[in-house]
Amino acid sequence: MQALQNRGDMSSVVNCPYSSDAQVVELVKRVYGLVPSTVKPLPSYLDQNFHLEVAGLGDFVLKIINYLEGRNPEVLEGMLSAMMKLNEKGLPTPVPQTSLDGKRVSVESIEYSSNSHQHMVVMLTYLQGTPIAKIKSSPQLLYEIGRMAARVDSVLTELDSSYVKALSRNDFIWNLTNVPLLEQYLWHIKDNTLREVVAAVIQQFKERIEPNLPGFRKCVNHGDLNDHNILVMPEEDGLDKPVYKISGILDFGDMSYGFYVFEVAIVIMYMMIESPEPLNVGSPVLAGYESMIPLNAAERDALYLLVLCRFCQSLVMASYNVVLHPENEEYLMITARSGWRLLLQLWKMGKEAAEELWFRPHKADI
Repeated sequence: MQALQNRGDMSSVVNCPYSSDAQVVELVKRVYGLVPSTVKPLPSYLDQNFHLEVAGLGDFVLKIINYLEGRNPEVLEGMLSAMMKLNEKGLPTPVPQTSLDGKRVSVESIEYSSNSHQHMVVMLTYLQGTPIAKIKSSPQLLYEIGRMAARVDSVLTELDSSYVKALSRNDFIWNLTNVPLLEQYLWHIKDNTLREVVAAVIQQFKERIEPNLPGFRKCVNHGDLNDHNILVMPEEDGLDKPVYKISGILDFGDMSYGFYVFEVAIVIMYMMIESPEPLNVGSPVLAGYESMIPLNAAERDALYLLVLCRFCQSLVMASYNVVLHPENEEYLMITARSGWRLLLQLWKMGKEAAEELWFRPHKADI
């Protein structure tokens, strides 16, 4: 399996891992000294993830990772250090495991397609819970998700400066700073109306966001707090429905050095996807975030457009990658099923109307 990198260099090609269950068992035994009793594939974007059960030790996730530009061992070490830092502060993140030779990141040769391929390998603890996408989220849970996102950003200010430097990832397609990089992928959007809306959003980013970036406060972002990367568990039974608590924060692969407002925009966008009232999720998410980190005037002014930008990133790159990986279409197009409709709805709604909904007082504020 091969994929073009999600970057400006359209000619660069990388190998996507393609390991069998038997190879995974051998790999885990050789690298970690463990023998899995079961191996179950997990959904992934361009990597391979496996749920492992190890008798007497519990459950783990094995990740076999692409050598994508901008996600090298130094970047991966930064992500693992972020998980450790967050876990130490009481946030429910996976805990990286060390190999037999004491490493958190191992570079291993894996045989497939009649060749040997180099991939990075990490193993993490497995977190229990249900993805937000599979439940009906309440305003109070959305508030807690916003608050959790702010806690993540706050704790990551303590990350070692060497890791922050590694996570700068200047040309990373998923950093909202790099929205103009989407222009090279627009030809994958066949619908003229959708393509014109995305092009208009990119142009507005250039005119209204880029000149104002100096007014945004910088931080390290998780960058992908979507409805499949946040796990919840029932905390107690209410009279009519369960009360959920956040039990897991997954997938740190899109971490990068950005701005506080980026995190809020990303969370709002993804919480809209499965919500029965998508236009109303912004108020509780923003209220939760601002209960810890209030946005300044410039950041608030940019929020609506940044939500549109994240829709465009997700939808355009999904359209691009599904051409490369048609066998993974179901996973790659999860957001697109409702995403295009929501993008158009939010675009037609306009900034003023969206802000009227999102900036109104939330009951958790009072």
